[in-house]
Amino acid sequence: MKNRKPNRLKHYDYSENGYYFVTICTYNRECFFGEIVEEEMVKNETGELAEKLWLDIPEHFRCVELDEYVIMPNHIHGIILINNVGNAYMRSLRNDREKMLLSNVIQQYKAAVTREINKLELIPEFKWQKSFYDHIIRNEVSLTKIRNYIQTNPVTWDNDTENLNFIPVTRRV
Repeated sequence: MKNRKPNRLKHYDYSENGYYFVTICTYNRECFFGEIVEEEMVKNETGELAEKLWLDIPEHFRCVELDEYVIMPNHIHGIILINNVGNAYMRSLRNDREKMLLSNVIQQYKAAVTREINKLELIPEFKWQKSFYDHIIRNEVSLTKIRNYIQTNPVTWDNDTENLNFIPVTRRV
C-alpha cells in the first residue's frame, strides 16, 4: 500500500476551539454540483443537496457552527467554527482519534452527501476525493481574507486551479 503524506498538522488537536477553513473536492474534480454562469454558481439538484446537508452539520455536532461557505461545481469551501466548550486540560488528555473532531465532521458530511446522492440515484458512482484540505485560521486578518476568497470564488472560477478547464498562462522571460 502506498504511504500517504498526512494532511493534518501533526500533534494539533482538531477539536480545539477556533475557525477552520476547509476545501472538499469531488473525485477527479468532476463537476457534479452545477456550473458557473456569468460569474455566479448555479447549483443543480446535487448541488442543492450538498448545500442542504452542509447547513445541517450543526444539527449533528452541537459544538460546531458554520461561517462563510460556497458550493462550487466540483468542490466546497467552508469555514467551520468549533466551539467545544469544556475543560481544555481534559481535552488535551484524549487520544489522537478523539482530537480529530474536524475530520469527523467532514467524514460524516461526505458520507451523508454520498448516501443521499446514491439513494436518489442522482449520479452513478458519485465519489469524493480522499481526505480534504484544511487551514487553521489563527487571526482576524486571515479570517477576513478567507471569507473574501470564499465569497469571490465563483467570480474567479475561470482562473481557479480546481477548474478542469483552467489553463495556466506561462510567462516568457
